[in-house]
Amino acid sequence: MFLVEALPAGDVFVLDGPEGHHAATVQRLRAGETLLLSDGRGAQATGRVDSVGKGTVSVSLVARSLLPAPDPQLVVVQGIAKGDRGELAVQAMTEIGVDEILPWAASRSVAQWRGDRGFKARDKWAATAREAAKQARRSWLPNVGGDPDCSTKQVAARLGSSAAAFVLHEEATERLTTVELPSSGEIVLVVGPEGGISDAEVEAFGAATPVRLGREVLRTSTAGVAALSVLSARLGRW
Repeated sequence: MFLVEALPAGDVFVLDGPEGHHAATVQRLRAGETLLLSDGRGAQATGRVDSVGKGTVSVSLVARSLLPAPDPQLVVVQGIAKGDRGELAVQAMTEIGVDEILPWAASRSVAQWRGDRGFKARDKWAATAREAAKQARRSWLPNVGGDPDCSTKQVAARLGSSAAAFVLHEEATERLTTVELPSSGEIVLVVGPEGGISDAEVEAFGAATPVRLGREVLRTSTAGVAALSVLSARLGRW
């Protein structure tokens, strides 16, 4: 799938820029092949390659579709992790179907996003989500929030305004597989960093229900993916 700013109104389109370069030079598309275009906001179009130039592809659009945004929306507050674990989580959660990701500066986060480093790290998460969405052929790109990250206070406010909020916690007694879910609005899920969520943070997140997935304690890079899988199945997305 190739992302464009907006799908053209007409039936002919020239794919250029980075996406055109990738299509023409990396994937080496040829006349007669089909490709999928999307604006990342629900609109998609199937196209047929007419000709290929230097970093450009001329396309005839043969079919269009418009998919509404998912409802409920799935939002994951992801504790910032060290190394590439955060990016691995973002990639997999995007493939699963997360709608928004909020990088959270948890008290036990080993990595800290400060100054320019923080903005670069957040932009890397956003780029990872974009590429994963293309690979998964998603019609809606997930948003990566934060400025560049979110504080515990900001997360608590977001939890309080959601339709339902849950914190993954190993000592929780309620299970995500059976907890009540809303039919509309935002479902916000908090995933802690490597060291877990502190008691003070659990208290601050009083608007959220602590839940667990099973007996096993999952890593921060896989916990959100597992939880989204449960929610996707329960909400009928899968």
